[in-house]
Amino acid sequence: MTSKVWFITGSSKGFGRVWAEAALARGDRVAATARDTATLADLVNRYGDNIAAIKLDVTDKKAVDAAVAEAHKRFGRLDVVINNAGYGHFGAIEEVSEQEARDQIETNVFGALWVTQAALPIMRAQRSGHIIQISSIGGVNAFASLGLYHASKWALEAFSQSLGIEVAEFGIHVTLVEPGGFSTDWSGASAKVSKPIEAYAPARAKMAERRANSVAGDPEATGPAMLAIVDAAEPPLRVFFGDGGLPMIRQEYANRLATWDKWDHVSVMAQGVNKNRKG
Repeated sequence: MTSKVWFITGSSKGFGRVWAEAALARGDRVAATARDTATLADLVNRYGDNIAAIKLDVTDKKAVDAAVAEAHKRFGRLDVVINNAGYGHFGAIEEVSEQEARDQIETNVFGALWVTQAALPIMRAQRSGHIIQISSIGGVNAFASLGLYHASKWALEAFSQSLGIEVAEFGIHVTLVEPGGFSTDWSGASAKVSKPIEAYAPARAKMAERRANSVAGDPEATGPAMLAIVDAAEPPLRVFFGDGGLPMIRQEYANRLATWDKWDHVSVMAQGVNKNRKG
């Protein structure tokens, strides 16, 4: 198998760290980015020239362009780009401040967009590449107290599906990875929380109960899973990480279809009669 060159955002901990180590351990080369590159020092010591530790805040477009260019200059190509940097914001829609909303979208949507745009000219020139967007089960479903997080992931899902169609002719693949609950600090130290409004306490309690009753996945197990995705000849546009995604989304889509069917008479009513229609 030919060695691959990876560019991974948010490599300091969690999923990004697991995937960087999985790639390096098998002899691939990795441009690992983090806000604080000191968190990557042990990987640099262990893997030497096979890793480039690059300081990056994905909300800074100029810095993103420079980081991607640096990785390309260092390794000569980009085979796998993983947009992993992001965080969860907890707060009912009424609770979220303007700045909190903008910050969530800046990181989770625009950050991924800037990295994607910077990598595409390189991949088009290569006529190959794989862009992996780290979405979430929250990119295909939605729950209380996470509205802006869901909005960011649904936006990521939408632009990535369009992207996949646009770049297929260049030999570039796009995959949306949709993890369920894992034992990372996504809902802990890495999360942001809005100032609560007491009226939404019951909704928060239901969400806390839901999380308490769920079985978290092992982040280390996602290493081999990610390698399977990047090594696939025909990788999927979407894939769940964790065993809870598919049952959940089957029920969600059954509910959607039932609602659309129930209200289809209104949908047809709204079509009207186009007097200019031929035939």
